Amino acid sequence: MMTEPKDNFNALYDITRTINSILEPDALLETVLSIAMTHLSAERGFVLLAEERSETGYAVVAETNFTSKGAGSAFAASSSVVNSVLTSGEPVLSFDAMSDERFESSESIIAQRLRSIVCVPLRAGERITGALYLDSSRNRKAFTEDALKFLTIVGNLAAIAIENAQRFAALRAENERLKNELPAAAVFADIVGRSPKWTAVLSIAQRVLDVDAAVLITGESGTGKELVARAVHDHGLRKGRPFIAVNASALPESLMESELFGHVKGAFTGAAGDKKGLVEAANGGTLFLDEIGDLPPALQAKLLRLLQEKEYRRVGDTVNRTADVRIIAATNKQLDAEVKGGRFREDLFFRLNVIGIHLPPLRERREDIPLLADHFVKRAAAKYQRPVTGIHPDAMQSLLGNPWKGNVREFQNVVERAVVLCRGSLLTADDFLFAPQEPGTAATSAVTLADFEREIIEKTLAEMGGNRTRTAERLGVSLRWLQYRLKEWGAE
Repeated sequence: MMTEPKDNFNALYDITRTINSILEPDALLETVLSIAMTHLSAERGFVLLAEERSETGYAVVAETNFTSKGAGSAFAASSSVVNSVLTSGEPVLSFDAMSDERFESSESIIAQRLRSIVCVPLRAGERITGALYLDSSRNRKAFTEDALKFLTIVGNLAAIAIENAQRFAALRAENERLKNELPAAAVFADIVGRSPKWTAVLSIAQRVLDVDAAVLITGESGTGKELVARAVHDHGLRKGRPFIAVNASALPESLMESELFGHVKGAFTGAAGDKKGLVEAANGGTLFLDEIGDLPPALQAKLLRLLQEKEYRRVGDTVNRTADVRIIAATNKQLDAEVKGGRFREDLFFRLNVIGIHLPPLRERREDIPLLADHFVKRAAAKYQRPVTGIHPDAMQSLLGNPWKGNVREFQNVVERAVVLCRGSLLTADDFLFAPQEPGTAATSAVTLADFEREIIEKTLAEMGGNRTRTAERLGVSLRWLQYRLKEWGAE
């Protein structure tokens, strides 16, 4: 008999330590109920909380071993006991409920042949916010006075923990709401670009952060498809979980299925043991499939099953496995044309293209070139320990006029190379080495360069509200050079 207080103490210690580490209300309630039932050897139990939308004013939020389906049925089964606790605020303990005068009119207790019952209120200060109920139909004295004291303490601890968890959930929801109201540029502050077309891309990406829908990112090579995919993952529901990237065009077709889904020992020559695939490695997180248009037809069917059923099978295995992954795919191909040509499954295309994000090429977002240049110069200077601090205005003109067929990837490589070769603090036109242009391209660019330069400056000046100092900083040029250009155009 002397062991029960010690057991109660240890159980209370475990409950306190456990519930204080759980911030999800549903998980918290399930845990509290499970610990209480295990410690007191109860056969059934439930927790109900105040619910204004419910007819009774309360709703069952966690229950165990009630054969009736639905929270309403669970509450009705012992409504006389629970109503007494909620009304009086006092706990109820009955050693033999069937012969207890307090419940002689309760048909549910008689019908279910309940023996021991214990029910305690959940209190938050002076308010009764719910009740914790346990019963047993086997043992007449399953619950003792000590059990009642134990459960009362558990109820008080649970009520506090539930309120804390609910506040946390409310704060998290509010945080998500406020984050969704922020400008996309503020949410994705680590992504460089403020042009209208790029801002539109970030706006769509922001709207898919709080959903787990598949995303298809399209655009030319070098436009930043993996960068956007990582941003969606890092700021979305699965942040902090695995992000696994795989390039479908970089894997030999003979190895692609094994890399994606894994294999079992003996599945093929060289399969000396079981191997996890990238799908399994991404479980709980995001699987980024780059160049999805190059996926072979056989693997397209297996990927479709993963999307539809969350199921896959290792090569050589006979057992299906499940994986909870978000699929973000990317391609530089026109997948609708691939579908029409019979090279890509139409049903897979629709499954992947739930949310489509198209990335514009750099030549369509030239307003971002000064920002990108400044970003890559600073990063390369730190990486290679060079004293480069900026770009000469004449060199910036060359950057603005280049066609950039390789997009941001080519742009970054060109800037990094210039930083490495630069002998001073400013990059000059001589430091840059551009890819060879097609015949006629240079002449065309030379004719339109002055007009393009003026368009960029005027647009940036408008964005900066006419502030010339900020405009010069944004463009990566000197204020003196900017004023000279404006004067030249008669804008003084």
